[in-house]
Order: sequence, then structure tokens, then C-alpha cells
Amino acid sequence: MEKTVIELFAGVGGFRCGLNNVKLENNKVIEDDVWNFVWVNQWEPSTKTQAAYDCYVERFGESENHVNKDISLINKTNIPNHTLLVGGFPCQDYSVARSLLNEKGIEGKKGVLWWQIAEVLEKKQPPFVLLENVDRLLKSPSFQRGRDFGIILKTLWDNGYGVEWRVINAAEYGFPQKRRRVFIFAYHESTKYYQEISQKNAEEIIYHDGVFASCFPVKTNESEPVRDHNSIKGFKDLVDLSDRFIFQFLNSGFMHKGNIYTFKTEPDCDEITTLGDIIEKGVVNEKYFLTDEKLERMKYLKGSKKIERTKPNGEKYFFREGNVAFPDYLNRPARTMLTSESTMNRSTHIIKDVQTGQLRTLTPIEAERIQMFPDDWTNVNAPSMTERRRYFMMGNALVVGIVRKLGERISKIIDEE
Repeated sequence: MEKTVIELFAGVGGFRCGLNNVKLENNKVIEDDVWNFVWVNQWEPSTKTQAAYDCYVERFGESENHVNKDISLINKTNIPNHTLLVGGFPCQDYSVARSLLNEKGIEGKKGVLWWQIAEVLEKKQPPFVLLENVDRLLKSPSFQRGRDFGIILKTLWDNGYGVEWRVINAAEYGFPQKRRRVFIFAYHESTKYYQEISQKNAEEIIYHDGVFASCFPVKTNESEPVRDHNSIKGFKDLVDLSDRFIFQFLNSGFMHKGNIYTFKTEPDCDEITTLGDIIEKGVVNEKYFLTDEKLERMKYLKGSKKIERTKPNGEKYFFREGNVAFPDYLNRPARTMLTSESTMNRSTHIIKDVQTGQLRTLTPIEAERIQMFPDDWTNVNAPSMTERRRYFMMGNALVVGIVRKLGERISKIIDEE
């Protein structure tokens, strides 16, 4: 079986950097040839410029199969056949309803990108799927916990897939950032891997033999494991499930033949990479250092607060915030990096410079290292990629090292097909 990939919502190429162990030497991309990326889509609807796509094509080259177009406008049957579909899709409202024009039809909300993935799965039936999302996906929406992830699982089951998932905090497996994301691995019923998984029980898959257990070990619960069980087989269709499904998904689990098994697991890893390990040790441009004015502003933003505010109805209340570490600890992994990194924002990392001892923001290279991209990955010639956008790209990206480990395991699974 060929190791062909399509990358949806590709950003600046995080999945590709991980799967093909990409390096940047003298501004030249060096990548392993394990995975052949046969089609890539990146489209940012909220901006006129396309900085992420511009970065992708500058690093990986222009191609008719590197597509900068709204994926909802693409005929999915024209996408090349592929072995693995990957993508980091947004967490949105996945609810569905009956079509007004056709009582038997089902419609998801317009613009929700999960339905674009679902359409590719229906048309192309790739053997394997690897997706990434924020961990709150498992609990959304707040008024019907678990509904959205239930819809995703039923969509996958309706298309013939079994599924594993795991919430992974990168820092707990030796990576340099406290970043919790849910990873979803799906495998089609036509695969040998599906048949092998069918022979195993829930504990074997979660603790020993599943994709996530083999890449990211968890502590074996010697007593009765914390787990729960549910099914999506009792719902006649997606609309029925959207209306009625409620379930508490735990941080690990899998679905087989419509049966859901979910576990509370703990990581089993002693490795640690700190913020101090990855920051630049040489001379840093003075523009990253805090002026006296910015220093005072940051002290306020990072400090605890109790502010009186007024509701629209005139009722008074107090808004409260606790302290944030200031400066950030260099002997711990970085906090979760957001798209606001480097701005005058409470979430921005502030560190003590190694050379001068003065306080400063992270450099773009340090932001890339936190996400485990090659140094200067986003330092491209495209006018759309300003320095501010470089930080934004990293706040939107995934931890490349996680994908690298998962890719190694999935590659072996395909070798055995």
C-alpha cells in the first residue's frame, strides 16, 4: 500500500513537517520521502492575504495539487486517492437538522468544516485518517455535553471506520509546551488493522496495543480502570443523535462497530523539555525587550485583578483574575502558545534573557521551537508573512513532534497491510 497523504487545513505544514521529519538547512527544505503528499488545501477566509498558504508553497513548492481555495467549493471526487487523510480542523457547532427542502435530507450548519472532511471520507474512503482538535471538542456544547464528538464518531462509523482518540498534553511526553489537544485516528473496516483491532478488548487497545498507547504510554490501572461505555447504534440517523446524544467522553477511548469505550488515563513518561532548553542563547535583537512603559503594562496584565463591572441590566459584579507567572519559568515547559503571542496580552510569554538578564518577549524562532518547527520556518519572502503573522501561525499550529511519533507508528501499520 502506497503512503500517500492529503493534508486539509494545512496551515504552514505542521502535519507534513512531522510525518516527513522536515528540516531546514541553508533555507532549503530537507524532508524524508516516507509520505507522498498528493494533495494539500489551505484557505483562510477571514483575511485578504494568504500568509499560511504562501509559507507552505515557498517551503514545499508550487503545484497544481497545492490548492488555495475554499474547500466547500471543491469537487471532492477530483481529489486524488490517498492512504492517509490528515488535518487540524476547527472546533465548531456540529449540530445537524432536517433539510427544509427535503424532509429526509440532513444538513449541517453552513461553513462548518467537519462536513467537508465527511464529504471527502464518503467520496474517497481513505484507509486511514489522523485529525487534531482542541480538547474541548469532547465536551461541547456546554448544554449537551459530548454531542459534537458523538456526531463525529457517528459520521465516521456511517462511513465504515473504527476510531481511537487521545487527549495529549505535549509537555507530559517530553515536548516543550503545555498544549492539550485531542488526536483522532480512524481506520477503515477494509483494512487489516481494523480486523486486528476487532480481536482485542478495550483494555488491550487503550493500555497496550492501540496507536496512542504504543506512541504515548499510559500507566496501567491495576485496579478497576476508570471507564465508561456507550453506543451510537440506537440512533436512527445524525439528526436523532444531534437531538438526543449526551455522554461524558474521557481523555482516551475508541469506537468499534458503533460501541464507544472511554477511559481516564495518565501519561507514563519521565522526559521533560523546558522553555529554558529551547530559548536562544546568543544576542537577541533589542526590539524584543520590554521598555519601561511595556514592563509596567505587562505587570498589570499578569497580576491579579478585581474589577467592578456592570451587566447590561445595570447589575454590578466583580471580574476576577489570578496571577500569571511573570516572568515565565525557564525550568518548566512553555505555557500554551496562543495566536496573540508577542502582543501586549496576558497570555504572551515574557522571559528573562540569558545574555542580559532583562525581560523580553519570545523571538519568532523561539515560538517555532515551542511548536517544534525548524528554525525560521515562517521566515519567508512572501509580503503577507509579517513578523506578527509568524507568531499567529505558531499559535494556530500543532506540536510537530507528536505527529512525528504517530506517523512512525502509522507507517508501520501500512507496511503490514
